Amino acid sequence: MVDEQPGLNYRAAGVNIDTANQALAEVKDVVSKTFDDRVLRDIGSFGAMYSLDTASFEEPVLVASVDGVGTKLKIAFMMNKHDTVGVDLVSHCVNDILVQGARPLFFLDYLAAGVLDPEVAVEVIKGLATGCRYAGCALIGGETAEMPGMYKAGEYDLAGTIVGIVDQKKIVDGTRVVPGDAVIGLPSSGLHTNGYSLARKICFEVAGLDCGDPMPGTGRTVGEALLEPHRSYAALIQLLMAAADVKAMAHITGGGITENLPRSLPDGVGAEIDLGAWNVPPVFSFMKTAGGVADFEMLRTFNMGMGYLLVVSEEDADQAMDVLQQTGEEAVRIGHTVAGAGEVTYVGALKYGE
Repeated sequence: MVDEQPGLNYRAAGVNIDTANQALAEVKDVVSKTFDDRVLRDIGSFGAMYSLDTASFEEPVLVASVDGVGTKLKIAFMMNKHDTVGVDLVSHCVNDILVQGARPLFFLDYLAAGVLDPEVAVEVIKGLATGCRYAGCALIGGETAEMPGMYKAGEYDLAGTIVGIVDQKKIVDGTRVVPGDAVIGLPSSGLHTNGYSLARKICFEVAGLDCGDPMPGTGRTVGEALLEPHRSYAALIQLLMAAADVKAMAHITGGGITENLPRSLPDGVGAEIDLGAWNVPPVFSFMKTAGGVADFEMLRTFNMGMGYLLVVSEEDADQAMDVLQQTGEEAVRIGHTVAGAGEVTYVGALKYGE
């Protein structure tokens, strides 16, 4: 017989198991809407199970990536707005495996707090489900951890893992890139999930702004502009790869174009990027002006309005642009590859908006 006499318990130590159960119950239906017929168990099991369909692949290769939201979470805490950071996380992870031509299959998350607020947890998980629906993948499981003393009151951490699939012969690895190939850029929706330590310093310390203050040039508040969700390129890229020969791709995350494009290029090939080929969005113009940040530093910290880059042969460039533009995408040819030591060189000047 179990002793149920009063005494010291887990809740007294700062962990409320009922809180996590409450949040899980509230999001169960939302999460299940991301499932496809390959998901074999509902959430809540010890391990998530996914039945892999390999019939349409000659040599299926799984591609996985793990990441977090970073200090963008600080903006969510300040705004008390938690329904978009899940979108950020999924989109970031999905875009990372898209670079190699992978189609996302399923996602798992990790949400940790000192004291779990069930309302916040529900909003975060709803955002994760939304991000998965955007990308066409299933949110099949995760972990909600309550760890007293590990996090400040009202704060949490969020990380996740994406698993996708690609046929080995269709892996996009950049090895076929040669000098003279075209580089095409796809617009970002804002800062995405990178550069927030510098952005927060500029906005809140240097400029002395609050989240509710207008951000010059954007028509939005500082909080709204900074919390704009990370864009997912999943559907667009899968459509493009079915219609055009894509040699290489780069997700422009921390390090900007300067450090991310070279990761997709083979030895002996670099890239020349025309900085005047696109208009830098106002959110970055504000960062530049308010922070007095040099262009060099802006380009290696922020995406500067280009969230995802494609490399195609010069003869395929018009077709790729046509496919993208037919979807309503404002794609831009921003440069070309060159013989070199795997570095990005810039020509022209950035066109900062007002």
